[in-house]
Amino acid sequence: MKRPLIVGIGGTPNPNSSTVQALELALRAAEEANARTRLIDGRYLMKLPLYLAEGSAGAGQELVEAVRAADGIIIASPGYHGTISGAVKNAIDYIEETAKDPRPYFDGLPVGLIVTAFGWQATGSTLATMRSIVHALRGWPTPMGAAINTSQSNFCDGVCSDASAAKQLSLVGRQVAEFAALALRDPAIGETA
Repeated sequence: MKRPLIVGIGGTPNPNSSTVQALELALRAAEEANARTRLIDGRYLMKLPLYLAEGSAGAGQELVEAVRAADGIIIASPGYHGTISGAVKNAIDYIEETAKDPRPYFDGLPVGLIVTAFGWQATGSTLATMRSIVHALRGWPTPMGAAINTSQSNFCDGVCSDASAAKQLSLVGRQVAEFAALALRDPAIGETA
């Protein structure tokens, strides 16, 4: 049977940011659940021009093609001023390029969500925003969404110091991989009306 492909999208321009390290931990858990993974990180996102702005034609193709090939998605954003970062939102806007595909947007895909913020207030509102976006794009947010308070959880060299936060990230990765594998076995699972 085909191993599901889980695409991770997110991070910040800093390659060692808490957000990208959290995303990498979730992708590692997906791999441990027998998935293949692909990371589209903050450095890539920062190179994307604003969607539909002058000079954006043809940009974002790597991202769009990764989403088209994906069996599951994990999105990670820092909580900036109570919502997702502009770079992550811009990347999501590029998914509009799939609108006329046989499987548009995230239709029928399990989507795991991760938020990192320096405090609890931004984690909750950002996670709620991300769930709304996934619903609008016809995806299925996983039951577990990771809300990581980076004032209490530190990330260093791909390790999270907070066992509870690490468990959340592992669960997000596993849920996306397992739901994607189920949908591959029974395509009716991921169908939407």
